[in-house]
Amino acid sequence: MATENNAIRYLNPPTVEVRKKKYCRFKKAGIKYVDYKDPEFLKKFLNEQGKILPRRLTGTSLKFQRKVSQAIKRARSLALLPYVTDLLK
Repeated sequence: MATENNAIRYLNPPTVEVRKKKYCRFKKAGIKYVDYKDPEFLKKFLNEQGKILPRRLTGTSLKFQRKVSQAIKRARSLALLPYVTDLLK
């Protein structure tokens, strides 16, 4: 008969991910205005295809996410940022 051993054994002990607390970089730095004429700063909020990154990835607050998206759209209309691209960064 088989032994009744229900214990789960691991080769390595299971690791528990410790996530860093997300923070709004605008509130932390005291930024009140998002400048649409600064494309290098706005590229931090775009992925490689040129899409705007969501709040859950960047940690930006709702108030500043709206300002960032508006600034990116204005910069795109002035051709400071591309609408679609391959390997933006």
